Amino acid sequence: MRVLGVDPGLTRCGVGVVEGVAGRPLTMLGVGVVRTPADAELGDRLVAVERGIEQWLDEHRPEFVAVERVFSQHNVRTVMGTAQASAVAMLCAARRGVPVALHTPSEVKAAVTGSGRADKAQVGAMVTRLLRLSAPPKPADAADALALAICHIWRAPAQNRLQQAVALHNAHATKGRTA
Repeated sequence: MRVLGVDPGLTRCGVGVVEGVAGRPLTMLGVGVVRTPADAELGDRLVAVERGIEQWLDEHRPEFVAVERVFSQHNVRTVMGTAQASAVAMLCAARRGVPVALHTPSEVKAAVTGSGRADKAQVGAMVTRLLRLSAPPKPADAADALALAICHIWRAPAQNRLQQAVALHNAHATKGRTA
């Protein structure tokens, strides 16, 4: 499975591609940051994020895109920019028919470090270890994008089984009502 992880942001949007399957060593195929100038117009910044993500999708052809779920912060301006960048990433993937999964920050931290309250340094250290890198990816947004991809690879099989079980249950429930 090849996953593009996206840590959304308007100034720095972390992107990272990881390939592998749960239970096996994973491979990093690329990591980086899509940057936009803080003083640029919002529309121009969103277009720059779109172009950057499109380049990553073109180059790496992921099977899934894992995006950090935007959660409420005290700074409304920050959360709005994050939500807008997140929407751009989801739009780019949807336009190509690439499935998108949203993961919360605590879910990603728990998957990668074992603790949903891990700090950035712990996430970076575990990403480095799990992907057998010589140093943690910089800036932290890049490491977070890789962590999102890792989280999705590890959690997707269980999520898929749950979705299939729910669909099967719903199909049986519907069939019972129409019979």
